[in-house]
Formats: sequence, structure tokens, C-alpha cells
Amino acid sequence: MTTTIPHWVHGEAYLPAEPARTGEVYDPATGAVTARVALAGAAETAAAVAAAKAAFPAWRDTSLTRRTQVVFAFRELLNARKAELAEIITAEHGKVLDDALGEVTRGQEVVEFACGIAHLLKGGMTGNASTGVDVYSVREPLGPVAVISPFNFPAMVPMWFFPLAIAAGNTVVLKPSEKDPSAANWLAALWAEAGLPPGVFNVVHGDRAAVAALLEDPDVKAVSFVGSTPIARYVYEHGTAHGKRVQALGGAKNHMVVLPDADLDQAADAAVSAGFGSAGERCMAISALVAVGGVADELVAKVAERAAGLRTGDGRRGCDMGPLVTGAHRDRVADLVAAGEREGAKVVLDGRGAAAPGAVDGEPGGFWLGPTLLDHVTPEMTVYREEVFGPVLSVLRTGSFEEAVALVNANPYGNGTAVFTNDGGAARRYRTEVEVGMVGVNVPIPVPMAYYSFGGWKNSLFGDTHAHGTEGVHFFTRPKVVTSRWPDPGRRGGLRLGFPQND
Repeated sequence: MTTTIPHWVHGEAYLPAEPARTGEVYDPATGAVTARVALAGAAETAAAVAAAKAAFPAWRDTSLTRRTQVVFAFRELLNARKAELAEIITAEHGKVLDDALGEVTRGQEVVEFACGIAHLLKGGMTGNASTGVDVYSVREPLGPVAVISPFNFPAMVPMWFFPLAIAAGNTVVLKPSEKDPSAANWLAALWAEAGLPPGVFNVVHGDRAAVAALLEDPDVKAVSFVGSTPIARYVYEHGTAHGKRVQALGGAKNHMVVLPDADLDQAADAAVSAGFGSAGERCMAISALVAVGGVADELVAKVAERAAGLRTGDGRRGCDMGPLVTGAHRDRVADLVAAGEREGAKVVLDGRGAAAPGAVDGEPGGFWLGPTLLDHVTPEMTVYREEVFGPVLSVLRTGSFEEAVALVNANPYGNGTAVFTNDGGAARRYRTEVEVGMVGVNVPIPVPMAYYSFGGWKNSLFGDTHAHGTEGVHFFTRPKVVTSRWPDPGRRGGLRLGFPQND
């Protein structure tokens, strides 16, 4: 008998009296079903939103000092027990333990940033703006907000949003991916241990039904989403149609451009790390390696040599790369590799025959696909046009810097990009001309620190506000301007029907 992972509502585990739909949760390294997760419908989602709504007035009115104390207590607990959370992530997602621990650490940076939110919540004031009139501004929380997060970072992506939302005085309903749901419940229990009042942080598990319910609930004031571009567009359009503030981060096709003067050993190391880390299941993974000039053959050889030595296996047993999250996703990635081969790409390294080293007697084996390297990929090929989200690195060749920039800018995505060069002028020109939201110079995965904001351009972002940083604080608050005048007991008033004049 497998356990059923419950929702978390009003500070405790919650399952409806009559079991609703459930989904299977797998161990990607063995293919075995390890649990079932409750899938919320309208009633369960409404219960979570109602808890957030009921908790909001008291949490909004809690002093900023007390709110940040609770966030700091959460930070301390997370720091002490992050290895425990990393094990949960590896068991349900499949990424290796070191990678899972890195995910938690990067998410914790936003928690630490939220501990200092007081500076960013300060308003401004002008005394005696008009005779006897003072004008000042404040930033206030929105109310209940929803966070809808993907499977690839079950801890880090939610932590891009909820620490700032909570520190600013909002209440939260988190809808994690149903593929790896346990991290969300673990985080909810940690918030309770840190002293967060019941109802301020809630978790509702589910699929499209839960997402639609959150987007349509009038008590949800804002929605933060990370996922594929088609769903991001749906969340943005459906959420804004129901009067919500929405930030929806979509898919990516991240290019790493290697110029002829680059250190090719450094570039090859970076391409392998950024292309195959976390089995390529990262929105910031490098999936398109653009070789400029005559460096392609040597660069491909160096990448192939390094990638061939990667150890693929159970993330808990010491390896470089784990399995993909589900069998269906593994099959989709393999189909894209096959499409690339049919359309003329050269398969330099083929991971479709990867063994199943994590299989256990009596279990079907994991969802394996090893590092895969395709050369002579062109922009018309399916493997380039679609977001692969797997350990597949496609090499495209261009004759010049200008052609490389044009290739990147023609792509409908604009999440992240990198340029490898020893020429400062070329790097500066690339940074200026490329139409992408996050740029790395000799840095393959340019994810900014928490005090800067994360987000792309074009079809990689729907909405005007990026995640975390100052923009994240502004997303979860709204400004209010107050104009006040206190009567002077020594002066008399009188009727004035016109606009005031500053004589």
C-alpha cells in the first residue's frame, strides 16, 4: 500500500473526507511508484484559498519586525536541515544529491534577501508639499497570492516567490508539480515550526483543475508561475482576464556562443556542465551551442570527450547525472533526438541506449537517457525549434559574430544566453545587441543573485515583472499615496471650491 500525500491547509495536513482523484509519484531511478498524491478539485482549492483569505488580515497587521523574525527563523531551520530536503528532491525528481543541495541553497538566497525586505518596503514623504499639507507613500501587501511551480526545481522555484510574498504581508497558496510534491509539504511544515501562523502558507496539490480554480478564484489577487511557454501564456491570459496580477515565466532555448578567440577547454567544460547538469531539466540549461568561425570541430571533440565520461545513475549512489523525471518525459526527449537525426543532424554521442543502473530486483528500471550530443543542427530542425528539457546539446555553426547574434535574436525565446570570448569589446557588443533577458560572459548559466531579478524576454516571460529582487518585492506589494492635512487650531478654514493655489 502506498501512502497518499495530502494537501496542507491552515497549518496542517488536509485530505477531504471522501478521497478525490490521486496521481502516482515515482522514484525516477527505479520506475517504482512510491506514493500517491491527492489531486485537488475546486472544493479543495477553495479551502486553501479560504484559509489564506482568513489569515491575511492578522498577518498584514503583524509588525514588519515580527514578520521578518519569522522569515529569519525559517532561514535558520532550512539551513540546518537542507540536506533532508535535498534527499526528498532526489527521491522524487531524480537529480543527484549535490545538485539537489545546490537547488536548496540557491532558493535559500531569496529567503535571506527577504529577511532584509524592510528596506524595500520603505515609502517616501514630502512635508508641507502644499501649505499645511503632507504627502507620503507606503507599500502594502495584496492579499492571498498563488504560486504555481514546475517539477524541475520543487524547492528553489517556489522559494523565488513565497519568501518575499510572506515577508511583505501576503498569504500564499502554493500549487507544486504533482510529479514531485513532497518538498512543498516539507517546506510548509518548516514554516509552521518557524512560527508562521496557520493559513499564511498553504499547499494544494493538483493538475490543470487546480490551476484553473486558482486563476478563477476572486480571492486570489496575484499569480506567480514557472513552466512551459504554452501554459505560461494560458496562465497569463486566463489570470489577467479574471483581474489578477500575473508574472508567468515560460520556456527557453538558451544559446551559448563560442567565439574563435575563446579558451575552448573552458568553453567545453562549461557546455557540458550547463547542458547536462540536472539531466538538462533546467529552464536555464544550455541546449544550443553556437560555434563561430572555425572552432566547431575542435569544440565538438572536446565536448564529446567530456560528456562521454559522465556517470549516469541513481542520484543517491554517487554519479554525475540522474534519470529524467518520468517515463513519458524520457520518451519525449528521445523522440526529439530521433527527429533531429531524421532531419540531418549528426549524432556524435547517443544517450538513448543508457542502461538502468538504479534498477532494483522486481522493479521496472528507471527513466534513463544519457548525455546526447548532436552536431550540424540547423534552425529548421524540430530538436532546435522545441524546448527539449533533457540532456541533449545541439551544436549549430555560424561563420561570424553577426550571424551568431542574428541566430539568437531570431529565436522566439529570450530567457538566458552566454558568450565565451577573451575579447572584452566583443563581449560588450554581444551584451548590447542580444535580445535576451539574462546574459552571461564566460558564465554559462547566468542566474542572478537574489537581490537582482530573474526573468527573460519574448516568449520566456508573460507579464511585466520578473522574479525576486526589487521587482519581486514590487510584484507582491502595491503603492498607496496619502495626502494629509491636520487643522491648525490657530487658523480658521472656509469654503474653497476651486483647485488650491500655491500663492
